[in-house]
Amino acid sequence: MASSNLITTNKEPIATYRSYQEAQKTVDYLSDHGFPVKGTLIVGVGLRSVEQVVARMTYLRAAGWGALSGAWFGLLVGLFLGIFTATAMSLIAVVLWGLLWGAVAGAIFGLIAHAVQGGHRDFVSEAGLVADKYEVLVDSDHAARAHELLGRTPH
Repeated sequence: MASSNLITTNKEPIATYRSYQEAQKTVDYLSDHGFPVKGTLIVGVGLRSVEQVVARMTYLRAAGWGALSGAWFGLLVGLFLGIFTATAMSLIAVVLWGLLWGAVAGAIFGLIAHAVQGGHRDFVSEAGLVADKYEVLVDSDHAARAHELLGRTPH
């Protein structure tokens, strides 16, 4: 916590919002009106980790995701090896073989990885941080000017 206190020691909160977009809009407004925004902070207060489950992980889905990531890797390997081919047709053949074998290997790996989990974590999710509120902090030397500018914003 000592490092965050060093960052905010000479800062003063000028506004608090429920969303990051509102806080960002305030900093944009200040910037557009010539305010020295360098060093301005948008601080998320009351952070929580939120994980939203988006789907059930099945063997078919594990194989599909594995095939997709393997195909990307195979494509990159195929393109790299294709640099050393003599003709356009051999380049296309190497790239397609890389794509195919990457997808097959990825699908097999995805199936094995899912099976090894043994029924734990049988879902796909997206995780992120969410704040209860967002504070805009500016250098204490410029806080009066920021309050003046924000007093002129249309509500």
